[in-house]
Amino acid sequence: MSDQQNFATLMATVFDDEDGAMTPPIVQSSLFSFDSYQAFEDRMAGISDKPLYTRVQNPTVTAFEDLMTKAESGEAAVGFASGIAAITSTLMAYVKPGCKIACIEHVYPDTFRFMERILRPFGVEISYHSAEAFENDADLLSGVDLAYLESPNSVIFQPINLQKVSEYAKRHGTVTMVDNSWASPVFQRPLTLGIDIVIHSASKYISGHSDTVAGVVVSSFSHIARIRDLTLSLLGAKLAPFEAFLLTRGLRTLNIRMMQHQATANLFVDRLSAIPQVRKINSPGANAVPGLTGRSGLMSVEFDDSVNIPKFSDALNHFRLGVSWGGFESLMLPARVGLAQAGEQNSMQKFGVSPNLVRLSLGLEDPEDLWADFVNALSQSAT
Repeated sequence: MSDQQNFATLMATVFDDEDGAMTPPIVQSSLFSFDSYQAFEDRMAGISDKPLYTRVQNPTVTAFEDLMTKAESGEAAVGFASGIAAITSTLMAYVKPGCKIACIEHVYPDTFRFMERILRPFGVEISYHSAEAFENDADLLSGVDLAYLESPNSVIFQPINLQKVSEYAKRHGTVTMVDNSWASPVFQRPLTLGIDIVIHSASKYISGHSDTVAGVVVSSFSHIARIRDLTLSLLGAKLAPFEAFLLTRGLRTLNIRMMQHQATANLFVDRLSAIPQVRKINSPGANAVPGLTGRSGLMSVEFDDSVNIPKFSDALNHFRLGVSWGGFESLMLPARVGLAQAGEQNSMQKFGVSPNLVRLSLGLEDPEDLWADFVNALSQSAT
């Protein structure tokens, strides 16, 4: 796929049903039977790929996985019940006591918690590094088993040169994993840049309608086979048929939605730079790093001390206050609330994030309506 038009066309036309159906049917069955002993034996021996049990395989889920495989230019994919299930199941397929993980700084908070609360107590060594360190230190990954990346990372949205990091990783035999939820396959395809495994919280832009919680992993045949064998089947965080149906629907409109998210984000970035209360705008755009071809609607803005964050939050009308992002609606998340969850008392210091930072998820409303709402709330937010 050379451009967004090719992507849009592929997502609209790739499903081919012998009966002419435009959308994969929802196969709401927990198990599948066999016509003969031989057919059953062949399936259990791995000779046949006929569906067996929905915890490991379902036709509706397979249709979504096939579409995601093509979207990310991979060889295979596996769906999960949530984004964090995709992250943790992928990590658990590769870690063992004593192995080393190099993780990007400012990683998604629940990924950080999983590494610190689950993996570290089991003897996994974890270190955190800036995007600059990953890009500039060719030996950072020496002796490292896994490199866990986000591009851009969470909260402060620093992009990383995935192609350069993947080249370093291959020299040292390090497996690379990247969360690509922010850019989506419309604006970035990490597998084409040399990354081994791509992970999505499909609840976000892939779904796009704030009605689905899901995750998906795309990679080579061998990596996906390992994840299916070790953690999809044994941890059981499977994707359900109805959610897979909704995700397939979301993929069909992903390209045009991402174009609108980008247009609104571009408007905000251009105008925010003229607001004196704004200290910093975190929103990488097209070509910020090789392979990143566009800007999504998720950004963060750091205000100066003259802005009262609670007052600003309460004065918003079109922006809802809430977690998650990537849907049709616009959301605002104050960092002092979003990073202080789960009983971590010093999370702002721990993550090095200003308490005056807010995260914006720009939805599909009229951009001028969103901007007017933002400016109006800001005018009412003086301390």
